[in-house]
Amino acid sequence: MKKLKHYIKEIFLILMTVIIVANIMSIYRSRDLTHTPLYISSFELIDSSTYHVKQNKPLLIHFWATWCPTCKLEASNIDFLSKHFEVITVAVKSGSDAEVRKFMQEHGYHFKVFNDTNAVLASEFHIAGFPTTFIYNKEHKLSFSEVGYSSTLTLYLKMLWAGR
Repeated sequence: MKKLKHYIKEIFLILMTVIIVANIMSIYRSRDLTHTPLYISSFELIDSSTYHVKQNKPLLIHFWATWCPTCKLEASNIDFLSKHFEVITVAVKSGSDAEVRKFMQEHGYHFKVFNDTNAVLASEFHIAGFPTTFIYNKEHKLSFSEVGYSSTLTLYLKMLWAGR
């Protein structure tokens, strides 16, 4: 029993260290991201529809890529959030609309996707790593930005905060 407590304590300390280091890295990598208010009013999606940014609602914009391992881990979090909040995702250099649609279908994802085939939008937002997430408040001012993996709970709470 004493050994078990020791192992649990060690695992907890390692997890806490990883979480702290990951957050410090995210803050460091977020320094160069755009911090301007959201200036985009609509996105042309891969399903040929147009997504119009809603007024008076927070918005999560998530930059990702089909070839990014961390993005694949986080995709289910984004899919969950898209069922509860306004979420738009930007697939960067991930192939044609058909290839991105195929990726979405293969994994059962249903979030809205704008295909940034040449990374033009990613460049405007100063994206240097994937995944990168921006959360805008009801006035479309940036509330949070994060580079790297984010848990569902973290993103959910940030969206609630942005909508207050």
